[in-house]
Amino acid sequence: MRPSDASSAGSTATALAIGALLVAAQIVVLHQMGRHAFCTCGEIRFWYGNSNGPENSQQITDWYTFSHIIHGFVFYGLTRLLWPRAPLAQRLVLAMAIEIGWELVENSPFVIDRYRQTAAIGYSGDSILNSVSDVMSMVVGFTLARVLPVKVTVALAVLMEILVGLHIRDNLTLNIIMLIHPFEAIKHWQAGPPII
Repeated sequence: MRPSDASSAGSTATALAIGALLVAAQIVVLHQMGRHAFCTCGEIRFWYGNSNGPENSQQITDWYTFSHIIHGFVFYGLTRLLWPRAPLAQRLVLAMAIEIGWELVENSPFVIDRYRQTAAIGYSGDSILNSVSDVMSMVVGFTLARVLPVKVTVALAVLMEILVGLHIRDNLTLNIIMLIHPFEAIKHWQAGPPII
């Protein structure tokens, strides 16, 4: 093994260890915030498709998983643009730190109340399982963005936004808009039935 290969492997191992520690810290902080480890329904499901149901944001994946995959696309693009010479593993750890930071903010009383003022009337925050799964979904998106052509990544993001928006009348774009400044017209539109 060449010295540069050994250095790269060591850097990757260190980055993976830091990533694991970040997720462990996320779990501890969410627990201290009063988040339940799993859905209080007593079941663990891979997919829960009712965006207004009581198990939304409680199971492994749901309609909002697609938003977290798009986060990964965005974080890959931004880290590649801003730190092109940084090792991939270090850029991934940075993306994980940002995503975990968002997950903690998202589960704060302020943001939970803000979501309740929009279409997510019954939202009570994420289970720890769902929150960690959201971070892993971001990692999937980051990885996909690394291997897919830029045009395909952008097309996938647009397709996911459209399909999710049509199915649950919400998506990453609407989520950001409504979190920053809720618009009554959007809120009214979101209260309607699924389009597809």
